[in-house]
Amino acid sequence: MEKNFKPIKINRSNFAIFGDLISTNDINPMDINAGYAKRFDNLADLNTEKDGGKTIVSIFSSLKRVFPMTIDMMEKHPLGSQAFIPMKETTFLCFVAPPGELPDINKIQSFIIPPKNGINYKPGVWHFPLISTEDTNFLVIDRKGKGKNLIIHKFDKEKIVLNY
Repeated sequence: MEKNFKPIKINRSNFAIFGDLISTNDINPMDINAGYAKRFDNLADLNTEKDGGKTIVSIFSSLKRVFPMTIDMMEKHPLGSQAFIPMKETTFLCFVAPPGELPDINKIQSFIIPPKNGINYKPGVWHFPLISTEDTNFLVIDRKGKGKNLIIHKFDKEKIVLNY
């Protein structure tokens, strides 16, 4: 079985089942620092405390992907959310499926995340690892702690291709 996917532009609504679009669009900020800065609050629901986990901040140095690309696996983190925020203005992609025992190939979606935006996966959301359109660094906020927080599913029989 072969299945091809073309990513669509992300928005808060079409990504809500998978997590949060981290964006300042349509958010009313607070003026802070005597008017020299604006604060945009509550942009993502970070969820890392299950089973005594703690929130950590990391930098992932990502290499540019080549398209079309084969999707040979997906992973999920059942004990915590995982946020990706590019450290420079860039477009990146995500390839996701709703939580479940295995990724449901009929419910897979792919999204284009435009510059000045990030994403936060809910715990248990199936996803392909970071899909960068250029070599760049990402600020990653996720969980560290005990417990099995990485489950990988390999696609052995399916041929899945992401076109961009």
